[in-house]
Amino acid sequence: MPHTLTAVLAAALFGGSLMAITPPPALPHRDFGQLPDGRHAELYTLDNHRGLRAEITNYGGIVVSLQTPDRRGKSGDIVLGYDNLAGYVGDTKTYFGALIGRYANRIAHGRFSLDGHTYHLAANNGANSLHGGNVGFNRRLWTARDVSTAAAPALELSYHSADGEEGYPGALSVRVVYTVTPDNTLRIEYAATTDKDTVLNLTNHSYFNLNGEGAGDILSTVLTLHARRFTPVDATLIPDGKLAPVAGTPLDFTQPTPIGARIAQPDAQLKFAGGYDFNYVLDAGQPRQPALAAEAYDPRSGRVMRVLTTQPGIQLYSGNFLDGSVIGKHGHHYGLHAGFALETQHFPDSPNQPRFPSTELKPGQRFHSVTEYRFSTRN
Repeated sequence: MPHTLTAVLAAALFGGSLMAITPPPALPHRDFGQLPDGRHAELYTLDNHRGLRAEITNYGGIVVSLQTPDRRGKSGDIVLGYDNLAGYVGDTKTYFGALIGRYANRIAHGRFSLDGHTYHLAANNGANSLHGGNVGFNRRLWTARDVSTAAAPALELSYHSADGEEGYPGALSVRVVYTVTPDNTLRIEYAATTDKDTVLNLTNHSYFNLNGEGAGDILSTVLTLHARRFTPVDATLIPDGKLAPVAGTPLDFTQPTPIGARIAQPDAQLKFAGGYDFNYVLDAGQPRQPALAAEAYDPRSGRVMRVLTTQPGIQLYSGNFLDGSVIGKHGHHYGLHAGFALETQHFPDSPNQPRFPSTELKPGQRFHSVTEYRFSTRN
């Protein structure tokens, strides 16, 4: 409904004045570049004018930039990425800032069974399938719509994934809404429906450096995870099906701990991953409203990021495969541990792990989850 008509109806229904109802301004956007097939991507700016400014493209739903102030009030970009669309199109390994689907994380041997049928997926991570296959949601052009309100700028991205895309069953309709709220929160709301039994695991894969992208490593970032268990993995990073305690291991972040404090300890799990790349089982389970899952604090900048979610798991990734060869924004070379990710999710390989929370989605059901990244500072 056009904003003008909405205002007229509201005035008629509630006896208000048309002058008192101000429609939200149009969401600023610009051309972000041309894809190989000739289509163009757009870059949208969501700014609450209170300290948080996000730039998001409808190519892959990527968070291209996230500006937030440090303790001195100086704004800086805290997510890794590229200056232009070509960088994201040419990168098939990092998933910087992108929406991930149909299935975030790994599925063992690129296959799973559902309703008596075995589905085969692309093995794009050794023998396993990773982050939706060769052309996951991170490499799709989404349909964008401005859904801002007078209170907050918001961008809706939608995508229709055809039955059989990347080997997954069911025609899937996905809707993701990014909102920058007045209290300096980036809110991501996910929703999806299907016309056939399928599996689904959606997340965002932003790499954070709270001292500023390109400003060194994240090993001094102090992290707290509200998770007393994790899902141990084998040498190919596939879970063994157990829920193991973190107590007494280098994976324990139940108390505030620098990410680098124990990353080099002689631990089999750390050796498999080359650092941290593990799914943590959140203590809150699957709450109806977003519950606190993690808190990260950078003592250099004073920035604090709190992560709240309705998902049952969170993947901590410490940028183990960054080696300096990736040239990101402003010519920055992203070296080892240049960023960390906190990907809210269901568990890896859940379709093959009956003890894990189910990732099945059936016709008539609606998948829905919310994740919030809340920013502040500390002296």
